[in-house]
Amino acid sequence: MPRTMFKLEANLSSVPVENEFVFGYPTTICDVAPGEKYLCCSCKNVLKKAQQTLCGHRYCTPCLVWIVSRNHDLCPKCKAEDPTTLSDDSLLKEERAFSDAAINKEISELKVHCVIPGCTWRGLMRDYEEHESLCNYALIPCHTGCGHRVMRKQLADHLESECPNNTIKCPKCTQHFSSNEFPKHRCEKGPTDDQSHRKTDQSAKGKNGNSHSKKEKCHFTPLGCTYVGSREKIKEHYRTSAAAHLSLVCPLILRIKDNLTNTEGKKNGFYVPLADSTDGPGQKNPFSLQAEDFKAGNGDLELDCGHAVGQPSDEVANRLSLLETRLQVFENIISVLSKEIDSSQSQLAAIKEQKAEEERKVKALEHKVENLRCTLAMKDIVLNELEMRSACLEQTSYDGVFLWKISDLTNKSHDAVTGRAISLYSPAFYTAKYGYKVCLRIYLNGDGAGKGTHVSLFFTVMKGEYDALLPWPFKHKVTFVLVDHNNRDSVFDAFRPDVTSASFQRPINDMNVASGCPLFCPIAKLNSPKHAYIRENTLYIRCIIDTNS
Repeated sequence: MPRTMFKLEANLSSVPVENEFVFGYPTTICDVAPGEKYLCCSCKNVLKKAQQTLCGHRYCTPCLVWIVSRNHDLCPKCKAEDPTTLSDDSLLKEERAFSDAAINKEISELKVHCVIPGCTWRGLMRDYEEHESLCNYALIPCHTGCGHRVMRKQLADHLESECPNNTIKCPKCTQHFSSNEFPKHRCEKGPTDDQSHRKTDQSAKGKNGNSHSKKEKCHFTPLGCTYVGSREKIKEHYRTSAAAHLSLVCPLILRIKDNLTNTEGKKNGFYVPLADSTDGPGQKNPFSLQAEDFKAGNGDLELDCGHAVGQPSDEVANRLSLLETRLQVFENIISVLSKEIDSSQSQLAAIKEQKAEEERKVKALEHKVENLRCTLAMKDIVLNELEMRSACLEQTSYDGVFLWKISDLTNKSHDAVTGRAISLYSPAFYTAKYGYKVCLRIYLNGDGAGKGTHVSLFFTVMKGEYDALLPWPFKHKVTFVLVDHNNRDSVFDAFRPDVTSASFQRPINDMNVASGCPLFCPIAKLNSPKHAYIRENTLYIRCIIDTNS
């Protein structure tokens, strides 16, 4: 994949605009969206060779170099966060930034993939650039300069059949053809088509064959081998004549060995004769003859070797002793370093184990904190319920007379008109300490026949704790009073329960169906300034249950 090149708009001051350059890795190659700490503050891509400034922000090395070269001395990130708190640490200079090894290591471990269509490569970020340079699906420019961009794996096919710059010149007509077209070309200026191309092919073969027709000597020629041939034949000769070459070398090796071991013998040459001991007097084997020919042409090799080996033997022994001493020192150093490495590895393993244990403790504490949060939330719910019950108990009446205070009347009336909360329930109250449990229900915008014109007020029998001890159905007279604060025109309405109605039977559910006065009070009268039903946005309704009836 060719490295990503970008040309950004000139109105961005912190990124290149005049020249294109390679900077951060694109975020699209990451399997998981990288965190903010892995992104360059300038190019917004994944950091490449991360550099951290004194103000704590991170930049790609190329981005930082570019910003400094453009004389943008202030850190763009600091300027964007709070221009009023800029300090000396916000000044950008290459020598004041340092390589962030920790972030670079974390980035190198990020899991990435190749985004080029067709490529299925996946790996780590540290291997991404190597894959970029080898990806077979990457579009690369043709190196002949034809201007085409082709997949790397299709470059050979392009050069062979499509590239207009990859041409062959006809030696007769000087026309240029592609490698596919040239074999089909029939030159009109040549003697014949076949002869022209045959000559062209022969000349090409001749040029290529010159490099192989040169004769070379065998490397064992100084020891008596006389073989001469082309490069290819020389290689074949080496493969098939190994035994013969070994026979040429063995006598010389034996003489050198004897000279080294026989300290009381001759030190100025080798005395071992070249003749094979199995041959008769005056007879020599072929290798001895070759050795004599070599000796005649090159001098006494045995004498030279004897001088070379015999004279500096003390110096060699001293050097060997020195090398052995140094080797022992290095072995001791390696032993110490090996022990230190083992110790470091043990410490590292202990640190990793300690870190794992701390992570387990942190997870356990996080789990415990989460449980405490849940417990606290449950306690808050219970506390709210207790507060509501406490408020209800404060308003609870046990003598059959209840005064209901309805505050914030304007908003509650609006909710009733819009349908958000069409009715309100009063707190429960009782006809006696262990009597009937009842409550009121009011529709501020009316219900049934009074919807939209009247306030509807209903009486509801609730399921109580002592219903089993009470007579049923409920038979007591109920009186509603809308309190006028001027005590001149309070609204009264009363009814006696219908003993056949399900509303006054012993409740099976939490409460029975409400029953009462759908036309309790006209809404216009309630809001009229002539009356004082509403004071300080509050309405008061009294309910009286005649327990003696």
